[in-house]
Amino acid sequence: MFTEPTLTDTSIRDALAAFSSSDPTPGGGSAAALASALGTSLLIMVSGLAKTRTGAESERGALAGTMPALVDLRDQLTRAIDADRAAYDAVVAAYKLPKTSPNEQESRKAAIQRALRAATDVPLGVVRLSARALAAADIVAANGHAAAASDVGVAIALLRAGRQGARLNVDINLNGLHDEAYVATTRAEIERLTG
Repeated sequence: MFTEPTLTDTSIRDALAAFSSSDPTPGGGSAAALASALGTSLLIMVSGLAKTRTGAESERGALAGTMPALVDLRDQLTRAIDADRAAYDAVVAAYKLPKTSPNEQESRKAAIQRALRAATDVPLGVVRLSARALAAADIVAANGHAAAASDVGVAIALLRAGRQGARLNVDINLNGLHDEAYVATTRAEIERLTG
C-alpha cells in the first residue's frame, strides 16, 4: 500500500511544491503551523548561543530554562503541519460521502460535523502553541545576545503570522459547526489568545 510522504519528511523544495499545487492540502493551516515551527526554531537557536545579552549568569539561566519548553513547542507545531493536512483531507472525504437516501444524508452530515471539529481542533492547537512560544520569545528577547535581535524579531513575526493564520482556519471551520457551546467557547478562547 502506497503512503504519501509527510510534508515534514520531504525536502523544503518538495514541500513548497506541495503548497503550490492545486490540491486542497496542504493549505493555510499547514502553512500556519510551519511558520510557527520556524519561528520557534529560531528562538531555540538564539537561546542556545554561547553569548547572552550581557554575559550574566542569570541570562544564561533564563535562556536555558526556556529551551525545553521551546523544543517541545517546536515538536508539537511540526506534528501539526501534517495533522492539519490529514484533518482537512477528512473534511473533503466527508463531503464526498453518498447522500441519496435519508440514512446516507444523516450519516454524511454527522461525518462532516466530526471532520470539521477535528479540522478546527488542529489549528486551535496551533494558536495555543504559538501564543506560548510568543510568551517565551519575551524571555529570549530580554536575555539573548543583542547581535541576534533580528533573529528574535523574525521569530516573533513568524509566530504572529502562524497564530493569525491558524486563527483564520479556526474561524472558517467554526462557521460550519452546529455545536453552539463548542463554537462559543472556541471563539472566546481565540479572542483571548489573539486579541
